Amino acid sequence: MPELHQFKHSAFCEKVRLVLAAKGIDYTVVEVTPGLGQFELFRLSGQKQVPVLVDGGEVIADSTAICLHLERTVPEPPLLPLDDFEHARERAQVLLLEDWADTALAAGVRLALLRAAVADPALRTALLPESTPGALRSLVGAFPGDLLAGVGQVVGRSQDQQLVASLEQLAVLVAGEGHLVGQRLSLADLAVAAQLSLIKFPASVGAPLAGRGVPGLADSPLLAPLFAWRDRLYAQLARS
Repeated sequence: MPELHQFKHSAFCEKVRLVLAAKGIDYTVVEVTPGLGQFELFRLSGQKQVPVLVDGGEVIADSTAICLHLERTVPEPPLLPLDDFEHARERAQVLLLEDWADTALAAGVRLALLRAAVADPALRTALLPESTPGALRSLVGAFPGDLLAGVGQVVGRSQDQQLVASLEQLAVLVAGEGHLVGQRLSLADLAVAAQLSLIKFPASVGAPLAGRGVPGLADSPLLAPLFAWRDRLYAQLARS
């Protein structure tokens, strides 16, 4: 059975979990403890970043590499169009959207979540790993938000506006269609949905995060169709 080494609240780990769910693959989870656990992960995989999948004798790092590995080893249901002339355009669209979700969208989402956590002590503590000692959890929650406020000023307003514009464009794309590319679920859908899970947390994360998110985005009427689309996708994968 594959073994996923992960951080629970990593969008890239969520992307892999969604692919595993889409393909109906049973797996076990190893929750990596930041710091010491990452050294153990380095001994296993040669790097400290999650996700890492151990599948039989193979150790695969990086969410995209893992997803491509799973597509090769468990081809049904397919999450990528065939690699041939007839399907080349759709395959390129899927891979391009996946890369955009993992880079530009992910960067904007991380910053938005960081700013929300700076302003909300309860959100800060909820995002900590479950293995975090109680004393440290209390300290993080009690840390004055105004001392952290400078962290949220890393990038300018133009980047904030770009994230909002991108999310609004995604909402338009999914309003009348079931999927981002073609007529079936693809890796593009799952990569985008994984990033959205950090803007408005899905029911699958459980209390206390379920339904919470980044103010101004999670509760935006313009983005409601986008999160409704995400929730339908999660229900389809039995992750609601």
